[in-house]
Amino acid sequence: MQEMIFRGTDTTALLTEWTMAELVLNPDAQKKAQAELDAVVGRERSVKDSDIPNLPYVQAVVKEALRMHPPGPLLSWARLSTEDVNMGDGMCVPAGTTAMVNMWSITHDPSIWESPQEFRPERFVVSEGGEDVDVRGNDLRLAPFGAGRRVCPGKALGLATVNLWVAKLLHHFQWLPHAEHPVDLSEVLKLSCEMAHPLRCVPIIRVPAFTS
Repeated sequence: MQEMIFRGTDTTALLTEWTMAELVLNPDAQKKAQAELDAVVGRERSVKDSDIPNLPYVQAVVKEALRMHPPGPLLSWARLSTEDVNMGDGMCVPAGTTAMVNMWSITHDPSIWESPQEFRPERFVVSEGGEDVDVRGNDLRLAPFGAGRRVCPGKALGLATVNLWVAKLLHHFQWLPHAEHPVDLSEVLKLSCEMAHPLRCVPIIRVPAFTS
């Protein structure tokens, strides 16, 4: 029960917070996502689940946040070596060692990702020269939910939830930095990778306001 509650709420909330933090720091990306929302959804209603497949840039924003700030940086693919294992690069993994996948290191590796420290959602938009990377475990360059038989069972629900939350937050409000509490992307690893200093920002209602 603890695992279901923790993995079903903590990581989803953290990913939303990381995504919004990056959008506050990158106003051009925020405006681009809002322009897509206005073109696809319009200004007469709010975003629905059925709109998300038609919002590739919004989805790319969430993917980029997952790449830069995977909520679970050390995947739970822990394996115990039962004997010494000699790697191709001369490294030896001694018997009795617990090995884990460091997804954070993979997603920040410049040999895998161009300019990995830059927030660039366009890298996931095909129409802009990017690549449609599947984050659900089919591409190990970005597999924040794990892969294989032990992949996160809530990956689809988690992605759908964050995509919808982010879309609604962007559609209804413009998000500005807080004058006294600037966005700090420092990380702290607890049960998940959290913001060391929780996000504080200023929402401005976008005009015209929704009627429903």
